Amino acid sequence: MKRNSFIKLISAGSVGAATVGLEPVLASSPAELKKAAPKKVLMKVGCQSGGTTIENLEFKARHGVYNIDGGAPKTILGKGWDLDDSMKKKEACEKYGISLDAYHFPLASSGIDKAEYPNIMLGKSPERDREIEILQQMIQVAGKTGIKVLNYNTTILPVLRTKKTVDAKRGNAIYSTWNYDEAVKQNLPKTIAGDVSIEQMFERITYLLDRILPVAKEYKVKLANHIADPPTPVGYRGITRWNSPDVFKGIQRFAKLYDSPYHGFNFCIGSIAEGLKDPKNDIMPIIKWVGERNQIFNVHLRNIKGGWNNFQEVYPDNGDMNFLHVVRALRDVGFNGMVMPDHVPHHAATGSDLQAFSFCYGYIKALLQTVTDEVS
Repeated sequence: MKRNSFIKLISAGSVGAATVGLEPVLASSPAELKKAAPKKVLMKVGCQSGGTTIENLEFKARHGVYNIDGGAPKTILGKGWDLDDSMKKKEACEKYGISLDAYHFPLASSGIDKAEYPNIMLGKSPERDREIEILQQMIQVAGKTGIKVLNYNTTILPVLRTKKTVDAKRGNAIYSTWNYDEAVKQNLPKTIAGDVSIEQMFERITYLLDRILPVAKEYKVKLANHIADPPTPVGYRGITRWNSPDVFKGIQRFAKLYDSPYHGFNFCIGSIAEGLKDPKNDIMPIIKWVGERNQIFNVHLRNIKGGWNNFQEVYPDNGDMNFLHVVRALRDVGFNGMVMPDHVPHHAATGSDLQAFSFCYGYIKALLQTVTDEVS
C-alpha cells in the first residue's frame, strides 16, 4: 500500500485490517498530524431576524445570540442609508453585548416585481446606474458603522414554494414545500423581466459588482450573495437562475468572477441543498471548495427533506443533512462568521415562530460546543 493511500485510509477512519503488516515507519510524522488536525472553532451563532428593537435584542441576549444581522438603517430617499440611524442601531446592540455584524443590502429575495431597486437585475440603463450610486453610498455607511458584511440577492424570481406540509409527528408543525411539477401545473406568468438567460444574468451581476466591489474594498465591507431559492430547471417562468440547473457549477462560476476578499456568499445550506439530488453527501464538497477559498461570509443553517425539485423546509434535527457533519466541515475550512437560522417551521399557535427560532439557537450552540470540544 502506498503511503498516501494509507494516510487517506486513516483520515477516513478505515484503519482496521488495512494496517495489518505495515511497518511503524509508515506512521504520520508529528508535523503531518498537526496539519491534519481540525482547526479551532471561529464561528458563532447569529441571526438575521427581528432587527434592533429592545424587544428583539433582549430576546437574542436571553438565548445567547451575540452576533446579528440588524436588517438595515433608515433610508434617505434618493440618497441611501442614514448614518446617524446606523450608529444608533450599533449603540443599541452594544448595550446588550451584541455585535452588529451585518446588514441586509436592499437587493432582496422578494423578486423583481417587488424589488426596491429593480433596474439592476432588469439590466436597464441609465436607471440602474443611479440605483448603483445609492448602493455605493450604503456600503460607505456600513463601513463607517463597522458593519463587516452586507447580505444580498441577485434574483429575478422570488423565493418559490408551492404549498405547506403539516407534520403530525412534530406537533402539527407546518413546513414550506416546493414541488416543481406542481409549480408547472400552476402556469404562473413571467415577471416584468420576461425571458432572461443565464448569460444575461451574469452580465447584470458583473455590471453591478464591477461598480460596487471597489467601494466595498475601500470600506472593508464583504458582499455576501445568497443564491436564488430554490435552484430551478432552465427557463422556469422565463428565467434561468445563475445557480441553476447545476447549483455547484453556478456557485463556482460566481465565486470565480472576482479574486477579492470582499466577494463571496451568504452561504445558505438549505438553498444549496435544494439544488442537490443527495444533499447529505453532495453538500460536503461544496462547503470544502467555497470554504477553502475563504468565500463563506455567513451561513444559513436550514435543513430540508428531499432535494432537487421536491423538498420541505424542516427543523435542523429532522432533515436529510447531518448538521454535526456540516458544522465540522465549516470548522475545518476555518469559517469565522455567523451560523444563522433563516427560515423556520411554522404553527398556528401564538409565538410559534419565536419558539422555532429558540430551538434553532440552542441546537446551533450545542453543535458549536460539540465541535469545539473535539479539538480542545
